Amino acid sequence: MTTLLSTSHVSLIAQTNTLSVNGDLTVNAAADVAAVGVKWLESAQLTEVTLDFFGVTRASSAAISVLFEWLRACHLLGVVVTSIMLSAPLERLTSLAELDALIKSPNAEA
Repeated sequence: MTTLLSTSHVSLIAQTNTLSVNGDLTVNAAADVAAVGVKWLESAQLTEVTLDFFGVTRASSAAISVLFEWLRACHLLGVVVTSIMLSAPLERLTSLAELDALIKSPNAEA
C-alpha cells in the first residue's frame, strides 16, 4: 500500500491494482487527486485496475470528474477497469445525474 497523496480532507492510496480515494473529495482537491492518480496509472504499467471511491464521504461532482479523468486515462493507456466502487452518496449522485450506465460499463468511452 502506497499513499500517493494525503491532505487533511482526502487521501489517495495505491495498492497492487487498486486506486482508492478516501475522505471529502472537494473541488479544491480534485485536480491534484486526478493528476496524481493519472501519473500512477501511467507509471504502474497495469493491465487492469479497480477504481475505489467507496471511502468518499460526500457526493460531489468533483469526485465524479476525477473518476471520469481516470477512466479516460485508462482508456488511453489500454488499462481495463475491472471494477468501480462508489460510496452510497456517490451512487445516489450518479443515479440522479443519470450517469449509471457509463459507470456500470467502465470500458465505455468516457
